[in-house]
Amino acid sequence: MDLLAELRTRKLLAIIRADSAATALACVDTLVEAGVTALEISLTTPDAVAAIAQARATHNPTILIGAGTVLTPAQADQVAAAGATFAVTPAITQGAHRAVHLGLPLLCGALTPTEVVAALDLGATAVKIFPAKTHGPAYLRELAAPLPQAPLIAVGGIDATTAPLYLEAGALAVGVGSPLLGPAAIGGPLPDLTTRATTFRQTLGL
Repeated sequence: MDLLAELRTRKLLAIIRADSAATALACVDTLVEAGVTALEISLTTPDAVAAIAQARATHNPTILIGAGTVLTPAQADQVAAAGATFAVTPAITQGAHRAVHLGLPLLCGALTPTEVVAALDLGATAVKIFPAKTHGPAYLRELAAPLPQAPLIAVGGIDATTAPLYLEAGALAVGVGSPLLGPAAIGGPLPDLTTRATTFRQTLGL
């Protein structure tokens, strides 16, 4: 699978940080039903590795299910064994190094030009610009100017209104957590999650 091509097509990466594995799985099922087919379960979720394994076993292989907040080599090993499609890190962590070593596609967190280049030199498949909201779409456009071939994903504080602006600025996709998940991350109404997912998809032309 060409992960970059898939993310460019899907444009929206749902970031799930839930209060339990069961809640995370309910959110995954709801989002997939709503047409969101690229998802990341953060390891800040209790029993996240088990949730990743269950989600991977339940859903079609065309559904991208990654592991987020991979900090340590042990975590990289665990999510790879669970069948994660990719690993996501907040920075150039030891977990990022291990993911590359394992051949697990990596979305590596970075912010500055130096960090972006370091992440790509490490072997990251794409670079997660985080926190994106702090600097806005204009900053991403400035980053992309000297690094036009760098595959960038904007993450952090992005809502349905601003999401298209990051794509216009050069991001290949946007990663969205709480503005999409909302109360569903703590067991809130799943029909409302469906509505938010539909709004994001419509805004992004999906």
